[in-house]
Amino acid sequence: MAPGNGSFVTEFILVGLTHQPDLQSPLFFLFLVIYVVTLLGNLGLVTLIGLNSHLHTPMYFFLFNLSFIDLCYSSVFTPKMLMNFISEKNIISFKGCMTQLFFVCFFFFVISECYVLTSMAYELCSSLMFGSYLMAFSGAMAHTGCMLRLTFCDANTIDHYFCDILPLLQLSCTSTYINELVVFTVVGINIIVPTVTIFISYGFILSSILHISSKEGRSKAFSTCSSHIIAVSLFFGSGAFMYLNPSSAGSMDKRKLSSVFYTNVVPMLNPLIYSLRNKDVKFALRKALSNRKL
Repeated sequence: MAPGNGSFVTEFILVGLTHQPDLQSPLFFLFLVIYVVTLLGNLGLVTLIGLNSHLHTPMYFFLFNLSFIDLCYSSVFTPKMLMNFISEKNIISFKGCMTQLFFVCFFFFVISECYVLTSMAYELCSSLMFGSYLMAFSGAMAHTGCMLRLTFCDANTIDHYFCDILPLLQLSCTSTYINELVVFTVVGINIIVPTVTIFISYGFILSSILHISSKEGRSKAFSTCSSHIIAVSLFFGSGAFMYLNPSSAGSMDKRKLSSVFYTNVVPMLNPLIYSLRNKDVKFALRKALSNRKL
């Protein structure tokens, strides 16, 4: 085959989430439901915030971007993932694989930054969001650029359900030292720094909750915080397990299972956690539904 972008491989084969044929159909319907819920939840939240002027505040500005990112992020690989469950040949072109890798990296890091930006001042919202997208673009370019410099000679079977960094590195017939260093550095910064920042913030929040005199008020505040903490822990915990472990640690099956949380579960949960418990969003939803009936 003629080399392209420094590679002799022109297409890859995606192994998928599991090797067991009996699980393909159940998994197809499971992830189809997850994808539909993700699309409806995030698209609904984007629409509600966009159409209701009383939701044009700093918090909802970031929720709007978070939902938009989750919507795009899940659509980068889920349709291909669903097709692979019911298809015999799970093939993706080299260019398609590199494109998927770029957008997976791009939206992964944008989401990380969004969690940090939710505590920022309103006057800087646009600038900070631009900065988060710029950092995400830089990280994605770094990973994709380093991947394009590698040579893929014969092996083209990716032991994953999308074109992810680590499975691709295992197929290269040239040194991946620089790539692994970039992964550890970029991912480490974008996981460790936001995680520490978030939990320090929650430390102050929990301290304030403990000073609430009303037992009902404390219970409600703890309930809201616990939901946020669970979502953050799932996202950053699964991401850290996937990318910050040494290459030899853990089987790829465990890594694939871990990646399901930050690629499928968290984008589905975010609209539920950040909107359905929110009185303003529920009011806007009731208003929109009542207007449609009229």
